[in-house]
Amino acid sequence: MATGQAPRNPIPAMRTYPPVEHPVVVIGPQYLAQYPVELAVNDFKVSDINGTLVFKVKFKLSSINRLFLNDAAGNTLVNLRKKTMTMHGRWEAFRGESKEENDLLFTAKKSKTEVDVFLGNNKGEVPDFKVKEGYSKSSRSILLRDSNTMIAQVHGRDTLAIMPNVDYAFIVALLVVILEGINPDDHREGAALKGINGVIA
Repeated sequence: MATGQAPRNPIPAMRTYPPVEHPVVVIGPQYLAQYPVELAVNDFKVSDINGTLVFKVKFKLSSINRLFLNDAAGNTLVNLRKKTMTMHGRWEAFRGESKEENDLLFTAKKSKTEVDVFLGNNKGEVPDFKVKEGYSKSSRSILLRDSNTMIAQVHGRDTLAIMPNVDYAFIVALLVVILEGINPDDHREGAALKGINGVIA
């Protein structure tokens, strides 16, 4: 599949979820589905409910503290970089393999038990999305801003439930940050790869 070509959407989820009022697009409109999507994560390969590979996460030995989200064809959609020596654990997500400021898609930082997510053009203090712990520490909800409008849920370390009209590639990129456990006290070189069972490029 050539870069930029619309992907084959994942198989619809069995369960139903209410659609968001306006489409949520961060990585690209080709990753919107008009139906709810459930994805499974296994060794950082992301598949739909039929087991069809949708995304995979890689890291490169030459790129410490960076992770790469690829589509099923191997095209790099996003690279995620952990910033070190900051007061809060912070990640930056860039389009493709770029590190340029104009390709910044979002930043994410941990604040107590929450993760605040700011889109690349948001220079303010109010996040565009929030990740909050659910009833158990193994479940999390991804919400629009400070509202109770949920756009996705993370169940444990291996299941994603995504609402209709939500960029599911963005949610998977955000899941990488969530699972990595943004740790404001861990600034060691290479800490971003700790616990990641990804694919070495």
